[in-house]
Amino acid sequence: MAEEQNHNEAGEVAPSTVDKQAPSVAEENAPSTNSPQATDIPTANAPDPKAVNPETNPNAAKVAAASPKGEKPAAKDATEEKPAAKAAAKKEKAPAVEDKPFVEFIEQDYLPAVQKAIAQQGVKDLKLSFAKQKLPLVGFQSAEECWQVVGSWQNGLRQFNLYFPDEDIQGKKGFSCNEGKKPSTLESFLIDERKITLDLLVFGLVQRLDGQKWLGLN
Repeated sequence: MAEEQNHNEAGEVAPSTVDKQAPSVAEENAPSTNSPQATDIPTANAPDPKAVNPETNPNAAKVAAASPKGEKPAAKDATEEKPAAKAAAKKEKAPAVEDKPFVEFIEQDYLPAVQKAIAQQGVKDLKLSFAKQKLPLVGFQSAEECWQVVGSWQNGLRQFNLYFPDEDIQGKKGFSCNEGKKPSTLESFLIDERKITLDLLVFGLVQRLDGQKWLGLN
């Protein structure tokens, strides 16, 4: 009786399990057809159904609730202003005293400021007035009137006149003074300044009177 030989002893190669199963696996999962067919073979790009299933993956439900399908988080409006910026924009800047009507500015702001500034220079009996009147100049008779600030002390022995012919502090201005006599020749006042302010009007007058030797110990 001949002994049985295995495939290796007989010089034959035994068919592998893969070779035996491949035809059936291919036939079951990838049958030959002219139309696309769904299979059970997993692919590298296909998501794991359990990973996005809220029943088996609680995190999937949280993600779905936080980011609804098809919707993106609303972007913050870059043009939205901060509350502080809105409040600042609504708050209007207070108008400067120089923007007041001419007469109102002189009476409410300039005269009190001049009174205080000259008093600080040692003059205690200064009298100030503001009126529209003729120009009191030596050898000059004029029927025209203009607004004038008139100041005097020492019983009228010292007097100055500040003229505003344009009725505007930014317009032409003149100055004259006298010591118990007729006023001096009219001279220009603060003509080199581009913008006149309350402080500048007060300083200019005090400086001019000090140049006349009328203030302090003079």
